[in-house]
Amino acid sequence: MPSCPQCNQSISANTITCSYCGLELKAHGHPGIDLHRAQGDAYLCDSCTYHQDDSCTFPQRPQATTCTLYQDVTAAQERRLDVSEIYTIPRWRKYSGWIVLGVIVAISIVLVVI
Repeated sequence: MPSCPQCNQSISANTITCSYCGLELKAHGHPGIDLHRAQGDAYLCDSCTYHQDDSCTFPQRPQATTCTLYQDVTAAQERRLDVSEIYTIPRWRKYSGWIVLGVIVAISIVLVVI
């Protein structure tokens, strides 16, 4: 069972606010949106993948202490992709433009010869 980050009391995983100290645990009052919090004086942006690749659009960046989209850089680096997770584009779809152009050229050559 998880505990509140502020008062360390046991709470339910779907609790929106802590009943002991009133700390908001879920974002926007929705039990499905986790609200990540910085530990101590550090900012979340320092260790977030969105900040590292400069794709973060959060207004409080780079001093965000709470965020709903936070992804830890170290966790992302430790995770390895499985072969089944990688989608490969079939050749005929990858080169479909060239195939269509080749068919048009072939048809026009046949029409010129006839």
